[in-house]
Amino acid sequence: MPSFSSNESGALAEDEVARPSNFVRDLIIGDIQSGRFAGKVHTRFPPEPNGYLHIGHAKSICLNFGLALEFGGKCNLRFDDTNPCKEETEYVESIIEDVRWLGFDWEGRLFYASDYFDQLYEWAVQLTRQGQAYVCDLTAEQIREYRGTPSEPGRESPYRNRPVEENLNLLERMRAGEFPDGSRTLRSKIDMASPNFNMRDPVMYRILHAEHHRTGNKWCIYPMYDFAHGQSDSIEGITHSICTLEFEDHRPLYDWYLDKLGIHHPQQIEFDRLNLTNTVLSKRKLLTLVQKGYVSGWDDPRMPTLSGIRRRGYTPEAIRRFCNSIGVSKTNGVIEYSLLEHHLREDLNKRAARVMAVIDPLRLVIDNYPDDLVEEMEAVNNPEDAAMGTRRVPFSKVLLIERDDFREDPPKQYYRLSPGREVRLRYAYLVTCTHIVKDEATGEILEIHCTYDPATRGGNAPDGRKVKSTIHWVSASHALDFEARLYDTLFLDVNTGEENEAEDFTASLNPNSLQVRPSAKIEPSVQGAAPGARYQFERVGYFCVDRDSTPEKLVFNRTVQLRDTWAKIEKSQKAKS
Repeated sequence: MPSFSSNESGALAEDEVARPSNFVRDLIIGDIQSGRFAGKVHTRFPPEPNGYLHIGHAKSICLNFGLALEFGGKCNLRFDDTNPCKEETEYVESIIEDVRWLGFDWEGRLFYASDYFDQLYEWAVQLTRQGQAYVCDLTAEQIREYRGTPSEPGRESPYRNRPVEENLNLLERMRAGEFPDGSRTLRSKIDMASPNFNMRDPVMYRILHAEHHRTGNKWCIYPMYDFAHGQSDSIEGITHSICTLEFEDHRPLYDWYLDKLGIHHPQQIEFDRLNLTNTVLSKRKLLTLVQKGYVSGWDDPRMPTLSGIRRRGYTPEAIRRFCNSIGVSKTNGVIEYSLLEHHLREDLNKRAARVMAVIDPLRLVIDNYPDDLVEEMEAVNNPEDAAMGTRRVPFSKVLLIERDDFREDPPKQYYRLSPGREVRLRYAYLVTCTHIVKDEATGEILEIHCTYDPATRGGNAPDGRKVKSTIHWVSASHALDFEARLYDTLFLDVNTGEENEAEDFTASLNPNSLQVRPSAKIEPSVQGAAPGARYQFERVGYFCVDRDSTPEKLVFNRTVQLRDTWAKIEKSQKAKS
């Protein structure tokens, strides 16, 4: 049976095994109880290797592998590689890596539709011999024209009634490479008056003189996805072929092929695909973003690809729990991106070590602190996990704080540092702002001067006085330099034109989806952190070390922001004013 692989995700959590009920699960339970398929459950995840997997595929991966896991069955990983013009080995390798990273193991059952090309061709010959397929000389444009409209039946091809022997001869010559691309196709002979367009004599094979990434130049005709899909399921003994809703109208064709061939017949079940706000999950559109340079590549941390969100710092556990939470239905909808971020925060809150970092540094000088004194403050690594222990953070006279943590003229409900106000320095002392130093030419605040109360080490006043704000800091002379890459949603609009193919979806791109802060500072405890290491920058957000990071130049990606109460207040105040 499928299992979780031995990667960073560790053991499968109990709440991921006991899945909430959904109609697909209920159908499988009914089949098991009735003895259909001898009570077996065998699913598959069948990606086309023409792009990188995205978060939408994660829902299908979790569903297919999860159901097999729950019912003690099997789940295959199969590449439906029937279009050599769009498929690459790079995509195959990335998909294997992504499924494994997400936590699933296909236990050696890695297959390709190209493994079955010989058998698929023999079945095409069988259907042709049975008079249920014919070679058609219409061009692709003419086939579309003959297909008719939703309100009008299609017209039969003038080649539809060719004699069987002539069709068999032409099919063999197609395979032998005698004809140019697009000159002929092999079509199923079904019903040109069917209300379902997929049943109006669909194409089974087309001529493509293109090198395949696995079979090389052995073939110059390739099966269409609809012909390869069901038969590949049959060969592998799949019991439940779980697809997204766009394949619902293809199910009659899926069934027709299997019935006419008289072979093992899996049950195709369709469910709703995942759509997210503020992003696109069309591989064609994602490819456009890559090819036109809107992003740096398939693994750009702004991309919804699994490789992109992995680089950004997402965890497989968070993605699995998100996919489990959104359910499975027969109606397509749109899920708020914030729900994905919620599950990410929930997971990172438990596992990410806390550190202090300053993205936009502002000098803070404690005038009454000894010039040559350096103290080490004890800081908690993760309040959610006592086993993670504590660390020592250097504290000195000159610190760096976030520029946003000081306002010379603070608005209402702003409780951070301002002239005359006392605040708590995290893990350290209470300090009070006495004056500021500005650039005479520009008016920019260069540094803040404060005094500290030596009796408040640890941040608590012995006389019981309270302060309303705690801010983080780093010691100026001990902090490490790093580059902060602040990522936001790739699109501004909630609806990015995912359904409207005529819409220019790039018009909604967020110009601030990436902001780089090259002069950020972080406490020295992260020295030597490896790419992929995750941290919570206290009061700032969750970050991870990017693959571009080196010992000489640390680079951190912002994975997700923390919930910022003041930001919400400020936004509300601006809206009212």
